[in-house]
Amino acid sequence: MRRRIHGLCGYRLTRALGTLGMVAVLSSASFTGAASQVTQSDLFSALPYRHIGPVGNRVSAVTGVPGDPNTYYFGAASGGVFRSTDGGHHWTPIFDDEDVASIGAIAIAPSADSVIWVGTGEAFIRSNVSIGNGVYRSTDRGDTWEHKGLSTTGRIGRVVVHPTDPDVVYVAALGDLYGPQEARGIFRTMDGGNTWDHVLFVDEFSGGVDIVMDPNDTQILFAATWQMFMQTWGRWSGGPGSGIYMSRDAGDSWERLEGRGLPTGMMGKIGLAMSPMSSNRIYALIETNSNRDFAPLEEHEGVLWRSDDAGTNWSMVNADHTLAQRPLYYSRLVVAPDNPDEVHFLSTRFSRSLNGGEDVTFGNPGGDSHDMWIDPLIPDRMIVGHDGGLSISTDRGRSWWRPRLPIAQMYHVNTDTRVPYRVYGNRQDGATQMGPSNSLRGGGISIGEWQSVGGCETGFSVPDPENPDIVWAGCYDGILSRYDHQSRLARRVNVWPANAEGWPAGELRYRFQWTFPIHISPHDNERVYVGSQHVHVTTDGGQSWEILSPDLTTNDKTKQQKTGGLTPDDAGPTYASVLFAIAESPLQEGVIWTGSNDGFIHVSVDGGQTWTNVTANLPDLPPWGTVSNIEPSSHQAGTAYLTVDLHQQGDPDPYVYKTADFGASWVSLSQTIPRSVFA
Repeated sequence: MRRRIHGLCGYRLTRALGTLGMVAVLSSASFTGAASQVTQSDLFSALPYRHIGPVGNRVSAVTGVPGDPNTYYFGAASGGVFRSTDGGHHWTPIFDDEDVASIGAIAIAPSADSVIWVGTGEAFIRSNVSIGNGVYRSTDRGDTWEHKGLSTTGRIGRVVVHPTDPDVVYVAALGDLYGPQEARGIFRTMDGGNTWDHVLFVDEFSGGVDIVMDPNDTQILFAATWQMFMQTWGRWSGGPGSGIYMSRDAGDSWERLEGRGLPTGMMGKIGLAMSPMSSNRIYALIETNSNRDFAPLEEHEGVLWRSDDAGTNWSMVNADHTLAQRPLYYSRLVVAPDNPDEVHFLSTRFSRSLNGGEDVTFGNPGGDSHDMWIDPLIPDRMIVGHDGGLSISTDRGRSWWRPRLPIAQMYHVNTDTRVPYRVYGNRQDGATQMGPSNSLRGGGISIGEWQSVGGCETGFSVPDPENPDIVWAGCYDGILSRYDHQSRLARRVNVWPANAEGWPAGELRYRFQWTFPIHISPHDNERVYVGSQHVHVTTDGGQSWEILSPDLTTNDKTKQQKTGGLTPDDAGPTYASVLFAIAESPLQEGVIWTGSNDGFIHVSVDGGQTWTNVTANLPDLPPWGTVSNIEPSSHQAGTAYLTVDLHQQGDPDPYVYKTADFGASWVSLSQTIPRSVFA
């Protein structure tokens, strides 16, 4: 059962919390009966999740019903699909019962606004992004959904529906990007998704990222393909598989567009746009080389290209990187339906051109914008999806309204020892967050009851178990703060003061990951551990730090280089050979476990004086996994559990292990875990 509340939505979460997701807690209000009379599955089925906050954040797809000023839809980066029928004031989640939460594209059939197509898996690429499981269709405005295939396509950048036939649909499928695969390119269905034709396939390293249909001639299509590869230690955009293709027969055959003014060098991510006011006008936002370490570079070729003769000839009209700063994460543009010279660019900063892309001015619907929809019947009506949520304008962008949304992406969750306890986490594209697990005010937990506790958008916020007034909070680039509730002040207590931003991991003294581990000893709350490639420890509130271990990673320098491909990208999330998990046994002081994001597991039984690499004792563990969690047992000192994540090596299978002898031997606990593209 769903309920709507002003400005936010309260609703049931149907799946357990993942690495990224909004904070929810289990409610005992509906549980009755003696615990001894129920099984574990009965217990959890009787405990529904309730949303407690905070508000946030990343919206990856937006659309609306043409001519209807009240109806909008949006897709969240990891929060499903929402619908508003009152101009964006209230939002209802309509996708919670499906198996996927990451949305890449939404399209409403122009000839039947009850038919909605959703492509899953985000195509705006960074290290912490979720994949999808194909395409869904609703024929009742999103009340119910049917999975329509393409399950292994990973990420869908665009869905285009035929203007007069809601059963004819084109999908730009990017792939999961973690390795070679055939399920990528441009797909077409003529029968409502019952069958799909793979109409454009470039190669197993390149996928479809965008597609547009000539609004005045449905036989003509333009598609963009993107050669892209990512792993734990890097992202590489660009190659011969990137390009622009044109079809003149509704996708039966395709011609690659080359020369005639288009870039001559290697291309990366490409965004396309057209306007119904002119079939001759096509825009292409193209990532070209700015990294001579990746490909030969004599001169930067530009950013925005335009054709005024239906794709026959092209000219570079703007070389300003502002139009596609960090192209892997952006590269989208939208043309006004009533003016082919009015172009909007979705990037770190939102910008608009009124002269065909030659000059731009900046607007402010929100930072880090990704998708935009302009009503073709009421062009002053717009909606933009960005990293702060979404913004709506009814006056052609002169002013914007931003509703608050319950789609916060939280990296980790911790609780303190107060009654009622408070919940802590770091919210992507926002601040650290602390909020109550319950409220005496009634009517739910208000937005104002959440506050920041130092740190920033990434990593951990860990309250002191003995003194919950103290919170240790992380951030990118090794930034660490110690927050005091009494003074309401956060103090920087970084292990090392140097700013790591923009530097490859191999050139740093200490390699701190985007979400580096923070752990407070269960035996001495003044003893706090954090992880780079070493374990660092403080016993004086962060005034000084001691290195407690040698390098506990592979320290493979080939995995510590600057990455990005054609465009060097921020390095923090791709730092490899770093510690990702630290945990001390709650039973035996000095038993400390570590796990790295290059697959190493170490244990010390003497408080860090010596360390043993127990990685080889784990059966059937592939190399280069990220040891994402280690949980020492609270019942036996030598027992610990750990999980290893290999999805960025193209392996979605779960790896869960248990040891009962301090790591000398391990058994796999993964056999009964269901397998899927998400597993």
